[in-house]
Amino acid sequence: MVVPELRPWRAAKPRVVRLADAVRPRLARVAAATKPQVARLARAGKPQVARVALPKTWQYTAGAATAGLALAAGVVTAAGPWDSSGQRTAERDRAVALGRAGGTDHGSAPGAPGRPRPAPSAGPVLTGLGGVSTVKSAPGSKALAGALDPLLKDPALGSRPAAAVIDVTTGRRLYGSGSGTGLTPASTTKVATAVAALSAMGTEHRLTTRAALEPDTKEVVLVGGGDPTLTAREKTEGSASLRTLAAGTAAALADRGVREVTLSYDTTLYAGDEMHPIGVDGNLARVTPLMADEGRTDDSTSGPVERVPDPAADAARRFGDLLKAHGIKTTAPGPSKATTRAKTLATVSSPPLSALVERMLTNSDNDIAEALARQTAIATGDRADFAGAGKAIGSQLRKLGLPVKGAAFKDGSGLDRADRLTPDLLTALLAKAADPSHPELRPALTGLPVAGFTGTLTTRYTDGASGVVRAKTGTLSGVHTLAGTLVDEDGRLLAFAFMANGTDGILPTTTQKALDRIATALAACGCR
Repeated sequence: MVVPELRPWRAAKPRVVRLADAVRPRLARVAAATKPQVARLARAGKPQVARVALPKTWQYTAGAATAGLALAAGVVTAAGPWDSSGQRTAERDRAVALGRAGGTDHGSAPGAPGRPRPAPSAGPVLTGLGGVSTVKSAPGSKALAGALDPLLKDPALGSRPAAAVIDVTTGRRLYGSGSGTGLTPASTTKVATAVAALSAMGTEHRLTTRAALEPDTKEVVLVGGGDPTLTAREKTEGSASLRTLAAGTAAALADRGVREVTLSYDTTLYAGDEMHPIGVDGNLARVTPLMADEGRTDDSTSGPVERVPDPAADAARRFGDLLKAHGIKTTAPGPSKATTRAKTLATVSSPPLSALVERMLTNSDNDIAEALARQTAIATGDRADFAGAGKAIGSQLRKLGLPVKGAAFKDGSGLDRADRLTPDLLTALLAKAADPSHPELRPALTGLPVAGFTGTLTTRYTDGASGVVRAKTGTLSGVHTLAGTLVDEDGRLLAFAFMANGTDGILPTTTQKALDRIATALAACGCR
């Protein structure tokens, strides 16, 4: 077989890319407007496709690349809110790190790496999130059972795996195996936390840290507002800056002629124990409304690492050092509570809740998860401790009409083994987040990692469904879960949840690959 010459496409490629960049905004509008007609034409022309002569390789490559650029431009516009340090940046950085064009072009930020060209590979995921499916019928239950039942019998999944698959467009369950059984969900708990927090506070809610001056005592109180993304680093990556807060505070003090203060910090926004039931663990700092850089002892921004013993005291100490750099002398900080007479000197606020949710889900960030659980409790009038946060999450999901029977919420992150979720609830959460009548819940979908590209799925799906599956992972010793969305072979948007408990003694990667095989089979299944 002779491969046609590729020189014509190589010569045209730079101009195609420049042209696509120039017309992307218009392509986005055109793609959204013409999507229904394109789908109808595709269905009508399907029988004739087999009879059409195959184009030359270079023509196919050029056409596919251009179409992919147009598709990406259109579907990204509809994909929902995104975080400057979350999913879109992760996709871009991933593509750059691989040294090849890939990921979706989400714009650039100062100091960011060069923008990769959008790749058609991400189309199926983004298209699925862009609107209602145009496919008339969902997969058949019997056909799905035939495809999935054998895979669920894999010994790597333990003796009692549970699963559910639903049609997102209709909410109808297409497949279930123990789908009403409450099992330990691990980090898929964060999907429930996300939906509860978004429903209670809305996408634009922000968490504010402030510095206040007690008028009679010249005491400056650093008041924690529950922002787990507050940073003391020079590069903020869109997060609230402790340096900015210190500069504003120093300027306000100077305006008052104050150059020496007593420094205190206020953590009374939260109640109860700060220590998670798992104890001291690199996966989570003490749960406090005041922390800088999640109390991390290195430059990392995600993943397990040693944390400082007292994140609030550490943040206050760093704040004091920054004040000193601005000419304000302070005492060593100690715990206190700001009175109602205290005058606010300066404030900084977190990115919007939509961005926090996306970062939490993409990186499986436990500190953000516990903060959002407590913020949900505060917003609903419950006590801001572990028990109150769990109560608030359950109440919010119940208000949304979700099937909470068999569920138990002991924390917001899923690190507590006493948490319980069912596959039915996990899939219902995802379907509710896709419901057009609940746009405030959309970040619970857009923050899900993309298989083979972002977050906790970056290194998974190397042998199938890369760029097609979007899902939240969950991993504890002997516990592995996967819940997310995909577009099947016929273009139908499905939500799925696969849960495996009791996998002790089995290599974790073996169980994870078994779960990935099920999702891959579902994505490849027409199953009529």
